[in-house]
Amino acid sequence: MKKLYYFSKSKLQFIEIRNYKAKLALYFSGSVLLISLMIFGGYYLADSVFNSRNNIGSLRNENKALKENLDNLMLQFKVLNVELDSLNKVNNDLRLAVNLQPISNDENMVGIGGGSFNNELDFLSNPTEKKLSQVLSFVDDISRKVAFEKAQYLDISQKLKENQKLYAAIPAIKPCNGEISDGFGMRMHPILHIRRMHEGVDFVTDVGTAVYATGNGVVDFVGQRGGYGLAVEIDHGFGYRTVYAHLSQALVKEGQKVTRGQEIAETGNTGLSTGPHLHYEVRHDGVAINPEDFFFGNLGFFELTSKN
Repeated sequence: MKKLYYFSKSKLQFIEIRNYKAKLALYFSGSVLLISLMIFGGYYLADSVFNSRNNIGSLRNENKALKENLDNLMLQFKVLNVELDSLNKVNNDLRLAVNLQPISNDENMVGIGGGSFNNELDFLSNPTEKKLSQVLSFVDDISRKVAFEKAQYLDISQKLKENQKLYAAIPAIKPCNGEISDGFGMRMHPILHIRRMHEGVDFVTDVGTAVYATGNGVVDFVGQRGGYGLAVEIDHGFGYRTVYAHLSQALVKEGQKVTRGQEIAETGNTGLSTGPHLHYEVRHDGVAINPEDFFFGNLGFFELTSKN
């Protein structure tokens, strides 16, 4: 095997290179590894830069689409907000229609609130984040408005149901067929011959004429009651009561539910009476009221049903 030498300037002589093959292999391997690292490192660096540009472009497109969606969403919420404001006015009109007090401006502000949304995105300066903050705030405001209007409609619905019961209970028709002989108010009593309050009206009728309940209610009393003779009293609820006196017979019992137009008795001449007639009273919270004020267009049960 040939020997390899190199000239040493410091020693001024040729020196043999020992194990030069192993050293040559080591140098060659190191060079290959270094070149490989440079090649692959450059590739990854270039790929990273290229992908980064692609990602930035993709994010820009997504950001643009997000802005457009947020703009559309904000527009829809603004339209919904206007509709809710219109609904609030209708709501107040309905409250008046069912005899409820309208909601005042102060109550309205307390009910729907506003400006109380604590948005953690407010500190960000990115326009997209600001738009998202606005949308979230709008969602919060509209949610409160919807809850408030829902509560108002619940009140209106309950009041409407109560009114329906009230309208069915109010004594609103004539209790029997016949002409009124004595009206409501002060008069000279036909038997006692003294001036005293006549707390009802008298209908001149034949004995046995059908007497009808003038509103829905519950029979509270059936029996003899002094100068009233045989009488029936109905509790209509809502403070209303009616009295039917001088009857020949009662067709209902105490505790029985009755409806407007249901036959409850027959006229007679019992008690302190100068002749066959029906004495009829309407009371509200214990106070006697002129029954004629409750007759619908001066029509009774008979006239109303004959037109159906």
